[in-house]
Amino acid sequence: MKIKDITAYLEVIAPNHYQESYDNAGLIVGHPNDEVEGLLICLDSTEAVIDEAIKTGCNLVIAHHPIVFRGMKRFNGYSYIERVVIKAIKNDIAIYAIHTNLDNVQQGVNARIAERIGLKKPQILLTKRAFSTEKEIVGSGMIGELERPMGAMDFLNYLKEVMEVNCIKYTNITHENIQKIAVCGGAGGFLLQEAIAQNAHVFITSDYKYHEFFDADGHIIIADIGHYESEQFTIDLLFEIIKNKFTTFAVRKTTVNTNPVNYL
Repeated sequence: MKIKDITAYLEVIAPNHYQESYDNAGLIVGHPNDEVEGLLICLDSTEAVIDEAIKTGCNLVIAHHPIVFRGMKRFNGYSYIERVVIKAIKNDIAIYAIHTNLDNVQQGVNARIAERIGLKKPQILLTKRAFSTEKEIVGSGMIGELERPMGAMDFLNYLKEVMEVNCIKYTNITHENIQKIAVCGGAGGFLLQEAIAQNAHVFITSDYKYHEFFDADGHIIIADIGHYESEQFTIDLLFEIIKNKFTTFAVRKTTVNTNPVNYL
């Protein structure tokens, strides 16, 4: 089995042209014709993850976040990005990223969040019409409803439990009974007005700055659960996608917690 066989299948699930213009999804390090000996799935291809790949005999790392976003002029080990790329190349380890293209498909990152929360019949929150067809809707975020309404604080405690988060930053309670929920894994602040327009009671996402919380403006509850926390189950999603299709090599989920944020 070659790297290109796996990446071609992933690009059927989440085509590269669905990624955002700023993104860098695809094969970042390595050659598509290399044989796959083992595969390691992670959110972030950090040095510790590359060390884990070396130790476990995995020569392909599938990451959600690209290790390289912008053009680089030097590879001398000065930054963690350079060190990861150098170490991967020295040890013949390929790195592939499947990022906003996986965010934007119906059965991607946001569908997994909706599933964990228990939303019924979730739909894409903001459709990208240029990519959508009658058979496939492509776009950002998802919106759906709980089977039954929950009290606001009961819901936030429930959210903390099912998403396995240490804390939630949230705005004033504007709805005592919560049922309609919008979600966006990662930094989803650009979807707030769409969530409000579709009458969501809560918008679950991450990476909100102080002044941006005011944008809730009494219309909705913003629940910031953290970037890593919102996307952590993407590892399980990718594991299932790959494991169900390919059985001729080892597929592993990283044991490294790559969250750079700690809570006290």
